[in-house]
Amino acid sequence: MNTVLNVEHLKVRFNSREVIADFCLEIQRGRIYAIVGPNGSGKTTLLRAISRNVRASAGCIYLNGKSIFRMSSKNVARQMAVLSQLHNGMTDATVRELVAYGRFAHREWWQSKTAEDEEIISWSLARTNLSGYDDRRLNTLSGGERQRVWIAMAIAQKPQILLLDEPTTFLDIAHQIETLELIAGLNREEGITILMVLHDINHAAHYADELIVMKNGRLFSRGLPGAVITPDMMREVFGVEADIFPDPETGKPIVRPRKVAK
Repeated sequence: MNTVLNVEHLKVRFNSREVIADFCLEIQRGRIYAIVGPNGSGKTTLLRAISRNVRASAGCIYLNGKSIFRMSSKNVARQMAVLSQLHNGMTDATVRELVAYGRFAHREWWQSKTAEDEEIISWSLARTNLSGYDDRRLNTLSGGERQRVWIAMAIAQKPQILLLDEPTTFLDIAHQIETLELIAGLNREEGITILMVLHDINHAAHYADELIVMKNGRLFSRGLPGAVITPDMMREVFGVEADIFPDPETGKPIVRPRKVAK
């Protein structure tokens, strides 16, 4: 089975307002997908609905062929990890304590950590370049280091698919690239499927295998970055006139906005 996640005719309403409208999406195993669109297009709501943090009004979501609405939270967490945009809690925890929370889905609440848990926690720290940070407290770390800790906690779940909501928010450019390179490496070397919301369309084009473009809660287009990113799309979805030219190294599109479209 190549499909790890399937969204069928998903609708999300907040009171009388339809935020996600009849949305269909199929995610293939082992690829990187970036969701892009203007503010208010429904990107974060879509991700939150897929992760069951927002109630769907209609439709269904299948994870490895099973409806997530009929799966236990623990069973979902063993297959899908979620990294939200904001992390306000656990700032006094040590790095290793926080990463250990990623193992909760793999044991009963009354069980202590196993040798396998400890091994996976250590692997997660090493994989995110945090070896030696075990006893550091989260509130002593830089923004980039804290983001790596949250990613380490997510991959400690050993998920098949990782959902990330704007993982580069509040990071400077060096830490943005560091974070995206880490995510791409997890896909390339560990086989984790990635579905992430990105604000920067050039980052999305560079790192994603496929783009998912949203407008007004609907799927506007999806496909390879070179096929999806066009002057017409930038004008209709983002409201800007833009020049688009190929990256000399990768051939993927680079967008240079020129002015607001009239």
